[in-house]
Amino acid sequence: MGKIIAIVNQKGGVGKTTTAVNLSAGIGMLGKRVLIVDIDPQGNTTSGFGINKRETVFSSYNLITGDKPAEMVIKKTEFKGVDIVPSAMDLAGAEIELSAMENRENKLKNALATVRENYDYILLDCPPSLGLITLNALVATDTFLVPIQCEYFALEGLSQLMSTMRQVKRLYNPTLEIEGVLLTMYDGRLNLTQQVVNEIKKFFGKKLYNTVITRSVRLSEAPSFGLPIQYYDKRSKGAECYNNLAKEFIKRNK
Repeated sequence: MGKIIAIVNQKGGVGKTTTAVNLSAGIGMLGKRVLIVDIDPQGNTTSGFGINKRETVFSSYNLITGDKPAEMVIKKTEFKGVDIVPSAMDLAGAEIELSAMENRENKLKNALATVRENYDYILLDCPPSLGLITLNALVATDTFLVPIQCEYFALEGLSQLMSTMRQVKRLYNPTLEIEGVLLTMYDGRLNLTQQVVNEIKKFFGKKLYNTVITRSVRLSEAPSFGLPIQYYDKRSKGAECYNNLAKEFIKRNK
């Protein structure tokens, strides 16, 4: 049965979608079957795999509202081992629709149950907020992965996030655990970076990935070509970082 991992941080611009796209591509290149579910209304993960949001017939909106079964909304990508449930513009209205539904926090969990056995890993790219869509992801998931930008304000947001996770675990998902914490936009030359790293190490210990994602122009360019970094520039520093993360991720899950 596939393991479900939510990639989550309520703060935007921390490398969440970059991690969703490139980690899933890296895992796929290592021979694993991955499903990436884009439940962010912005749909950047969908674009990052070269899929036009305006041309998708069914999307994660249909999945999370229970309108269509998972088998109907999954699309194959051209990248090794990776399938996707794309996002679409109408997902923005799903929060309002969900609020009126019974058993609303379990919609995504129930939808993914039918395809879970087809994959080694299912990654959920969550919106940068802690609304009903993210709650659905946290109820459906086994673990959550937190990308953190190496800056002071990231630490403030992190305490709020962990408080939310404890609440979700208590009320909805008693088996919820942290998968890992990933440092993004890392610049080892800055004193502040090292201070942030030390604080996060104190708090999370071994849950902090050894791999860090350094700042990279090529990583920023890849989404505009609809390619994960490994397919856009396989010799770049960004590709090396995410390939190392994929290896560490799989090793930890053995």
